[in-house]
Amino acid sequence: MTKFPDGAEYNAVIAVGSNIGDKASHIAKATRLLCETDDLQLVESSPVYKTPPWGITDQDWFANACFSVQTSLQPHDLLKRCLEVELQMGRERTVKWGPRVIDLDVLVYSGVCLSDDVLTVPHPHITERAFVLIPLMDVAPGLVLNGKPLAHWAAKVGREGIEALTG
Repeated sequence: MTKFPDGAEYNAVIAVGSNIGDKASHIAKATRLLCETDDLQLVESSPVYKTPPWGITDQDWFANACFSVQTSLQPHDLLKRCLEVELQMGRERTVKWGPRVIDLDVLVYSGVCLSDDVLTVPHPHITERAFVLIPLMDVAPGLVLNGKPLAHWAAKVGREGIEALTG
């Protein structure tokens, strides 16, 4: 169960990552493309972090960030928009956890817990991944997952090799 802090200005948080080419520029472009429409507005972005690869570790380092948005899109429509931006930027899904020019994941959506064949919200692996937790704490420090604050989960994962690229 996800709880947003009282008075939160955002209603969804998206994770973004890249490990091909100019990673930080890809993150900036994806964020801009996603928020080009009237139904989705950027509230806050985390710094971009350099992170080691996860899952398949024999690949280049990643750049990762999170951003909070205010949107009128429903969760599945928000995911659809994310996938459209990935395609627009040339994302090819060939290897699970493999290299990618861009990756956009809906992490949380205010008041929504759902799981179907297309989308699970909150994202099922947030609490296991430092490359998500660290930037997520920058944009949603009061977020509670499974009854515990993000800081609890972040203390349980290693931060080795994670450093801010931008502030």
